[in-house]
Amino acid sequence: MKWPESVTIKEVGPRDGLQNEKVIIPTQRKIEWIDQLSETGLTYIEATSFVHPKWIPQLGDALEVGKGIKRNPTITYAALVPNRKGLESALEANMDEISVFMSASETHNLKNINKTISDTFPVLKEVIDAAKDSGKTVRGYVSTVFGCPYEGPIDINQIFRVCDQLFEYGINELSLGDTIGVASPRQVDVFLEQAVKRYDKDSLALHFHDTRGMALANVLKSLDYGIDTFDSALGGLG
Repeated sequence: MKWPESVTIKEVGPRDGLQNEKVIIPTQRKIEWIDQLSETGLTYIEATSFVHPKWIPQLGDALEVGKGIKRNPTITYAALVPNRKGLESALEANMDEISVFMSASETHNLKNINKTISDTFPVLKEVIDAAKDSGKTVRGYVSTVFGCPYEGPIDINQIFRVCDQLFEYGINELSLGDTIGVASPRQVDVFLEQAVKRYDKDSLALHFHDTRGMALANVLKSLDYGIDTFDSALGGLG
C-alpha cells in the first residue's frame, strides 16, 4: 500500500507522560507546558486525565489544568475519562474530546481499572453516550494489544472483541496501544493485516512505546497499511 501523504501526531505527554512521573509537577508548570505545546503546530493535545486523585495523584489538578490552558482554536484538547463522574468534570473544563480506555487483557484490565472487561463495557458505554449527547467526539484506547505484562501475547480475537464493542458504542477513533513496548514490525504486520480488513483504517491510530527502541520501526510498518495517526509523548515521557 502507498504510504499516506501526511500523518497526524497526537501529543499525549501531558497525560500519559506525567501520570508516570514520581514527582508531582506544579499545576502552573503543566499549564505553561501545554501552552507551549499549543505553539508547536500540533493539532491535538491530550491535556490531562479526570481519574480520581487516589489512583493518579500526579493528575489530581485536572480541572484546574483544563480551565487554565490557553485554547488554540486549531487544536483539539482532549482528556482521559474513566467514568460518568470524571466526564462531568471534563465537561466542566470544556474539553473538546473525551477519551475512554480499557485493556484487551483481562488481568491488566483488572489491575488497571479494578473491573473485568465485561464489567467495564457498560461503564464506558455510559460515558460515550453522555459525551456524544454533549456534542463531544470520543476516542477509545485499548491497552496491551501487542502484549501484556501478566498474560503475555493476547489472542487477536479477544482484542477484536474489545475493539468491536467500542466501535459499536460509537467511538470516533481507536488508539491501539503497545503498552509495554514489546511490539515488533513483524507483529504489527500480522495484526494490521487483519485489523484493516475489519475496520476503516482512518478510524485507527497506533500508540507505540519505545521500551526496546522499536517504536519508529513499528510506525514505519504501520504506514505500509495506510495508518496515518500516531500518538507521541514529548521527550519520550511515559
